[in-house]
Amino acid sequence: MSKKSRKKSSKAPSGSLTAKKKPGKTRATTQTRSAKTQPASAGKSTKTGAKPTSHKAASKRLKSSEKATKPALAAAGAKTALAAGQNAPAFRLPRDGGDTVTLSDYAGRKLVLFFYPRADTPGCTREAIDFTRLRGDFTAAGTAVLGISADPLKAQEKFRDKHGLGVPLVSDEHHEMLQAYGAWGEKSMYGKTFLGILRTTVLIGSDGKIARIWRNVRVDGHADEVLAAARSL
Repeated sequence: MSKKSRKKSSKAPSGSLTAKKKPGKTRATTQTRSAKTQPASAGKSTKTGAKPTSHKAASKRLKSSEKATKPALAAAGAKTALAAGQNAPAFRLPRDGGDTVTLSDYAGRKLVLFFYPRADTPGCTREAIDFTRLRGDFTAAGTAVLGISADPLKAQEKFRDKHGLGVPLVSDEHHEMLQAYGAWGEKSMYGKTFLGILRTTVLIGSDGKIARIWRNVRVDGHADEVLAAARSL
């Protein structure tokens, strides 16, 4: 064998090994790179899983709902802007016995509206009984009397029958009249704030205008005070 042949034969195997090793290195490099990438991404996903994302989202929802409640309460409180001298808001609602009562039914007459939180509760019962006791005196003073709450008609009628009440009881389940007359707003009990009926009485003059408003009514002696105001008109 000549020197040239030896050189060619020795170069051929060397070149073929190098060609085989290059893919091997590429695979090894790719594996190394992927191995480096996997732990990094795994670390990120672990950290992401460790973060209490769901708790933060829930907390934000709770905060936003709490903030949304305060304006709602404030808006309800703003309904109490009704004042003496203004025209009485019109209404049309069902009353005990199945009839419908409207403001226009009392045109040219004085009218007392007493708003109470709930039928057949102690304070509301005393108030309704007091207005019933003075019904004849109110009639003599040219004044009609209506009791209003958000109770359904059946509850109103049961309340009437149980205590022998003689004043019409109006049902405002959708709070429309309650809001119009400022008798629906923010209340608090046992440290909790909520929306409900504010014990309120409104005296409307024969001219259809608000003559007087009693807010945060104390039941004892209240009906007598309203009668005195009606007589003075």
